[in-house]
Amino acid sequence: MTLVTGIYETTKEFPKEEIFGLTSQLRRCAVSIPSNIAEGYGRQSKKEFSRFVNIAIGSLFEFQTQIEIAKNINYLNETKFKTLYENSRELEAMLISFYRKISPVQ
Repeated sequence: MTLVTGIYETTKEFPKEEIFGLTSQLRRCAVSIPSNIAEGYGRQSKKEFSRFVNIAIGSLFEFQTQIEIAKNINYLNETKFKTLYENSRELEAMLISFYRKISPVQ
């Protein structure tokens, strides 16, 4: 949820012509991370939950790619990029560890 809040605050500073481009993409994939976890949990099946956590991990990788694009085109400065990227890597480690614990296939 912190990552979502951070990207919403950050993308407010993106150029207005990006509202339907990178801004929208970043916001959607960031929101997708906790949303997929919640949806999977709501399915009340370990198999379904692990599947949705895996989808959340994919959205996180998409997020990481898009913030790098934003940095490369100078929408993010190095400091903001590093903060977002480090936070996303921490979340990545937690999600992958969690996925391995709940995944029915080991």
